[in-house]
Amino acid sequence: MYAVSVLLPSLATTRIKRSHPQAPVRAMRAVVQRVASASVEVEGCTVSQIGPGLLVLVGIHDSDSESDAEYICRKVLNMRLFPNEDTGRGWDLNVMQRKYEILLVSQFTLYGFLKGNKPDFHVAMAPQKAEPFYASLVDRFKKSYNPDVIKDGIFGTKMKVSLVNDGPVTMQLDSQLPK
Repeated sequence: MYAVSVLLPSLATTRIKRSHPQAPVRAMRAVVQRVASASVEVEGCTVSQIGPGLLVLVGIHDSDSESDAEYICRKVLNMRLFPNEDTGRGWDLNVMQRKYEILLVSQFTLYGFLKGNKPDFHVAMAPQKAEPFYASLVDRFKKSYNPDVIKDGIFGTKMKVSLVNDGPVTMQLDSQLPK
């Protein structure tokens, strides 16, 4: 039996230097989940449900513009997250090629961070501005794909979102990279 000795520097004296400090994200954020099914319930009633497809949780930043919405819509619709049974390739087809559904859910908490132990959401777009912006995002998805397969929750309400994650596959997408 051999013993191997490795000399490691003390963690207390080791400093890791970052070449670029992490900049705060100022972009629309989407958490995209490949699902076998998903639904949204408000006050005990199911308001939307889908079968196979994508559940997209959408966080709208205070500085978001139509170009951010266009980017998120285009990327979500074209993300190759589905297998192609004909070729056996795993990450080959997008939601449109599979003719699957999409459930969009507005979620301002994607822009929350903790101040001490309390969540702070001040970088999320204010509700009175975010509601029409989110509605225009839903319309953008409907115009870019098939309006019958685009579903959403009810903006500004307490929603119960249920899903059966397929994979599981979960991707985070920001409309802009930090500069």
